[in-house]
Amino acid sequence: MGRDGGVRSTGAELLAREAPRFRHALMLLDFHGCGREHESPLTLEATLDGQLQEVWGERAKSLVIFPEVDVWLWGADNALRESLHWSHDAPIRDWLRARGFEFDVDGKPRQPKEAIQLICRAQKLARSSALYERITSRISLQNCTDPAFARLREQLSAWFGV
Repeated sequence: MGRDGGVRSTGAELLAREAPRFRHALMLLDFHGCGREHESPLTLEATLDGQLQEVWGERAKSLVIFPEVDVWLWGADNALRESLHWSHDAPIRDWLRARGFEFDVDGKPRQPKEAIQLICRAQKLARSSALYERITSRISLQNCTDPAFARLREQLSAWFGV
């Protein structure tokens, strides 16, 4: 409830009620829109981890994704092109640059959700969980270098093995 700000403010409390029922808990939120943008994502994550550990100990982890989870969609141009049925001559990233989008050093848009929204409008597609599933099913996670994703992979490996 309350989106990313709600997860930040009440997520640990909500998960505390569920601790007897589950072996592990994972609390994810986007940094953008969480209401604590004056902190660093890792500082916020450490604060949330501390809240979780009061009840869960090492059985719970928070992940703050910078800037937001939509950044994970930008792993491969061919996956995006196929999943979005890209019909323009220009490559997707060039098309976005021409519309004012900036990219980080890894070639991911600084506003990943807004970039997907614009592409969906241009392609007359609904931005939906089905679309996200179609994109992510075509992306190799082996080469993902996103720091939050690396922490997720590390935590899942610690809990469940490789």
